[in-house]
Amino acid sequence: MYTASCLCGAIQLKINTEISKVFVCHCQQCQKAQGSAFVAISVVRAQDFEVLSGQEHFGEYYASANKKRVFCKTCASPLYSARLDLPDIIRLRVGIINEPLNAEIASHAFTHEKAVWFEILDDHPKFPKAVC
Repeated sequence: MYTASCLCGAIQLKINTEISKVFVCHCQQCQKAQGSAFVAISVVRAQDFEVLSGQEHFGEYYASANKKRVFCKTCASPLYSARLDLPDIIRLRVGIINEPLNAEIASHAFTHEKAVWFEILDDHPKFPKAVC
Protein backbone atom coordinates (compact mmCIF):
# COMPACT_ATOMS: atom_id res chain seq x y z
CA MET A 1 0.00 0.00 0.00
CA TYR A 2 2.82 2.45 0.91
CA THR A 3 6.56 2.72 0.68
CA ALA A 4 8.64 4.55 3.24
CA SER A 5 12.27 5.54 3.69
CA CYS A 6 14.65 7.36 5.96
CA LEU A 7 16.14 10.74 5.01
CA CYS A 8 19.31 9.30 3.46
CA GLY A 9 17.49 6.46 1.67
CA ALA A 10 19.57 3.70 3.26
CA ILE A 11 16.39 2.13 4.67
CA GLN A 12 13.53 1.23 2.34
CA LEU A 13 10.26 -0.05 3.77
CA LYS A 14 6.87 -1.25 2.59
CA ILE A 15 3.65 -0.96 4.57
CA ASN A 16 1.13 -3.53 3.37
CA THR A 17 -2.02 -2.01 4.85
CA GLU A 18 -4.16 1.06 4.52
CA ILE A 19 -3.41 3.90 6.92
CA SER A 20 -6.51 5.87 7.75
CA LYS A 21 -5.77 7.24 11.22
CA VAL A 22 -2.90 9.32 12.54
CA PHE A 23 -2.35 9.73 16.27
CA VAL A 24 -0.50 12.80 17.51
CA CYS A 25 1.50 12.56 20.72
CA HIS A 26 2.62 15.72 22.52
CA CYS A 27 4.57 14.10 25.39
CA GLN A 28 7.98 15.52 26.24
CA GLN A 29 9.72 12.27 25.34
CA CYS A 30 8.25 12.40 21.80
CA GLN A 31 9.14 16.10 21.53
CA LYS A 32 12.77 15.31 22.29
CA ALA A 33 12.87 12.22 20.07
CA GLN A 34 11.42 14.12 17.08
CA GLY A 35 12.96 17.53 17.73
CA SER A 36 9.51 19.05 17.31
CA ALA A 37 6.29 19.84 19.15
CA PHE A 38 4.84 16.36 18.60
CA VAL A 39 5.10 13.04 16.79
CA ALA A 40 2.57 11.80 14.23
CA ILE A 41 2.18 8.03 14.19
CA SER A 42 -0.01 5.31 12.81
CA VAL A 43 -0.47 1.97 14.52
CA VAL A 44 0.54 -0.82 12.13
CA ARG A 45 0.62 -4.58 12.67
CA ALA A 46 4.16 -5.93 12.48
CA GLN A 47 3.06 -8.45 9.84
CA ASP A 48 2.12 -5.51 7.56
CA PHE A 49 5.57 -3.90 7.91
CA GLU A 50 8.27 -5.08 5.53
CA VAL A 51 11.94 -4.10 5.36
CA LEU A 52 12.91 -4.00 1.68
CA SER A 53 16.52 -2.96 2.31
CA GLY A 54 18.75 -1.41 4.93
CA GLN A 55 18.11 -3.62 7.98
CA GLU A 56 21.81 -3.17 8.87
CA HIS A 57 21.18 0.57 9.28
CA PHE A 58 18.56 0.09 12.02
CA GLY A 59 19.49 1.44 15.43
CA GLU A 60 17.49 1.14 18.65
CA TYR A 61 17.21 3.33 21.70
CA TYR A 62 15.31 2.56 24.91
CA ALA A 63 14.18 5.81 26.54
CA SER A 64 12.00 3.64 28.77
CA ALA A 65 12.47 -0.01 29.66
CA ASN A 66 9.45 -1.31 27.74
CA LYS A 67 9.65 0.72 24.51
CA LYS A 68 12.28 0.79 21.81
CA ARG A 69 12.63 3.65 19.36
CA VAL A 70 13.99 2.55 16.01
CA PHE A 71 15.94 4.95 13.79
CA CYS A 72 18.42 5.01 10.92
CA LYS A 73 22.00 4.85 12.24
CA THR A 74 23.23 6.81 9.21
CA CYS A 75 20.88 9.83 9.08
CA ALA A 76 19.10 9.48 12.46
CA SER A 77 15.61 9.52 10.94
CA PRO A 78 13.06 8.14 13.44
CA LEU A 79 11.23 5.18 11.88
CA TYR A 80 8.94 3.67 14.53
CA SER A 81 8.61 2.71 18.14
CA ALA A 82 7.49 -0.61 19.60
CA ARG A 83 6.50 -1.76 23.06
CA LEU A 84 8.07 -5.03 24.15
CA ASP A 85 4.78 -6.24 25.66
CA LEU A 86 3.00 -5.67 22.30
CA PRO A 87 5.40 -7.30 19.80
CA ASP A 88 2.79 -7.46 17.02
CA ILE A 89 2.28 -3.66 16.91
CA ILE A 90 4.55 -0.87 15.73
CA ARG A 91 3.97 2.87 15.91
CA LEU A 92 5.10 4.04 12.49
CA ARG A 93 6.31 7.65 12.11
CA VAL A 94 4.06 8.71 9.24
CA GLY A 95 6.47 11.40 8.06
CA ILE A 96 8.66 8.70 6.48
CA ILE A 97 5.90 7.56 4.08
CA ASN A 98 6.76 8.40 0.48
CA GLU A 99 3.27 8.59 -1.01
CA PRO A 100 0.59 11.15 -0.17
CA LEU A 101 -1.20 9.93 2.94
CA ASN A 102 -4.98 10.25 2.88
CA ALA A 103 -5.52 9.86 6.62
CA GLU A 104 -7.24 11.81 9.35
CA ILE A 105 -5.97 12.76 12.76
CA ALA A 106 -7.68 10.45 15.24
CA SER A 107 -6.62 12.21 18.43
CA HIS A 108 -4.02 14.19 20.35
CA ALA A 109 -2.41 12.49 23.37
CA PHE A 110 -0.47 13.92 26.32
CA THR A 111 -1.88 17.37 25.69
CA HIS A 112 -0.94 18.41 29.23
CA GLU A 113 2.72 18.19 28.13
CA LYS A 114 2.35 19.97 24.79
CA ALA A 115 4.89 22.59 23.82
CA VAL A 116 3.78 25.99 25.09
CA TRP A 117 4.63 27.56 21.73
CA PHE A 118 2.36 25.15 19.80
CA GLU A 119 -1.39 25.61 19.66
CA ILE A 120 -3.69 22.71 18.76
CA LEU A 121 -6.24 24.29 16.42
CA ASP A 122 -8.28 21.32 15.23
CA ASP A 123 -11.38 19.76 16.78
CA HIS A 124 -10.06 16.20 17.10
CA PRO A 125 -10.27 14.52 20.52
CA LYS A 126 -7.64 15.62 23.03
CA PHE A 127 -6.45 13.51 25.94
CA PRO A 128 -4.10 14.48 28.79
CA LYS A 129 -2.58 10.95 28.71
CA ALA A 130 -1.94 8.16 26.18
CA VAL A 131 -4.69 6.80 23.92
CA CYS A 132 -2.93 4.34 21.59
